[in-house]
Amino acid sequence: MLVLPATLTHPQASACLQLLLQGLEAELGSEVVVDCAALATFDSSALAVLLECRRAVLYDGKALTTRAMPQALQSLAQLYGVQALLVVPQ
Repeated sequence: MLVLPATLTHPQASACLQLLLQGLEAELGSEVVVDCAALATFDSSALAVLLECRRAVLYDGKALTTRAMPQALQSLAQLYGVQALLVVPQ
């Protein structure tokens, strides 16, 4: 499972993405889960990081699922029309 940090805004986005992409190498199985539970401060950069992570996961033939995504981030994803791309289990 990959884990997002407490703060993910534009200044942290590149470093966070690099860490997530490195973490993908250790992920086994057909599904990669990104835990968003710690995420407290974020902007649309968090969506960009998740979408780029999803692209990398799909490239590897796997699926991406998010866990504990904050409601505000879900609303932002809906606003930008990308909510269907970031699977959030009910």
